Amino acid sequence: MTFDIRIICDDHDAEAITRTLADTFRTGAPRTYPTRDGMRTRLYLTADLKRPEDDQPST
Repeated sequence: MTFDIRIICDDHDAEAITRTLADTFRTGAPRTYPTRDGMRTRLYLTADLKRPEDDQPST
């Protein structure tokens, strides 16, 4: 199940939000754009639910 996530946040929060989402979901590379007023950042990510095997170390 793939879905899209859009978040509007302060510039200095974007990296932490991206990391947290990557820890929770399987995500693609974030796409970032300024908001129309230029005061914040828009983050767009494509995500998928993590599977239990995603958290297992490779052998």
